[in-house]
Amino acid sequence: MMNTVRCGCKVISVSNQKGGVGKTVTCVNLGIGLAREGKKVLMIDADPQGSLSISLGVQEPDKLSYSLATVMLNIINDEAFDVRKGIVQHEEGVDLLPGNIELSGLEISLIGVISRETILREYIEQVREFYDYIIIDCMPSLGMLTINALACADSVLIPVQAAYLPVKGLQQLIKTIGRVKRQLNPKLSFEGILLTMVDNRTNYAKDIAALVYGAYSTSINVFDVEIPMSVRAAEISAEGSSIYVYDPKGKAACAYSALIKEVMNNG
Repeated sequence: MMNTVRCGCKVISVSNQKGGVGKTVTCVNLGIGLAREGKKVLMIDADPQGSLSISLGVQEPDKLSYSLATVMLNIINDEAFDVRKGIVQHEEGVDLLPGNIELSGLEISLIGVISRETILREYIEQVREFYDYIIIDCMPSLGMLTINALACADSVLIPVQAAYLPVKGLQQLIKTIGRVKRQLNPKLSFEGILLTMVDNRTNYAKDIAALVYGAYSTSINVFDVEIPMSVRAAEISAEGSSIYVYDPKGKAACAYSALIKEVMNNG
């Protein structure tokens, strides 16, 4: 699993405190898309709902005896552990460290922990040499688990549904990212804002896209590609596979393929 040391690894946190914006679907197709390009990818599910784990075929993440929560507890308790333990392989070529409901209790426990914002960073520093990319699926909040994910990332990718309220919520997330950069992680950058669930048949979607470009593109990368509204893309969570397998010729697969090229060009 981890027998090759990589020259460099990029850690990307996929984050938005607003739920239902296509965050997990983006994670799945970003990670597997990079693996299809020959990259060694670890995906980390940092959401107590375990959506990424379920989307990658883990049937009942809450029944797992070992997960991201276990790893972080080992670090909090200063216990030695095998960094390879708990990682499962997906048939489409990515590794996964699952997350589950135990993360909810862990987030409460973190309040009294020294250096609580950087627990996940300790794990990332131990595994990053084995991968080209580590993709972290954050929970839909700006709590301590999300702060941990931002504190260990090289960049943050923000999926935003092409609708007014999700776009409005961007301001709070960007402020939080700025604070993490100043106080915890000076190297943190914006991978980019990704518009998702875009219905290009409507003027409304075009207006929202224009709003995002106008407000943010001078200071933050806004991806050229937009992820279209797609029923097929929404269905993949129940299939345990990526859009490249489930609907390889569909418009969403084409869009995610274009996103992979943009991310790889970002370095």
